[in-house]
Amino acid sequence: MFTPLAFAGLPGGYEVLVIGFVALLIFGNRLPTLMRSLGQGVTEFKKGISGVEDDPKAPTDPARPN
Repeated sequence: MFTPLAFAGLPGGYEVLVIGFVALLIFGNRLPTLMRSLGQGVTEFKKGISGVEDDPKAPTDPARPN
């Protein structure tokens, strides 16, 4: 049985650490800003989703009175 991806292999523990270290060296000064922005985006998304969940009781037809 021939599997073409068997020879490529996935990175092991040390390879992941080296890649993470290099990424930290390259993007180190921008990571806090990036993570803060990502956290604010997730918070806004959750607020939007909770607003959608609360809205089903609201009338969908604006011409129809409550």
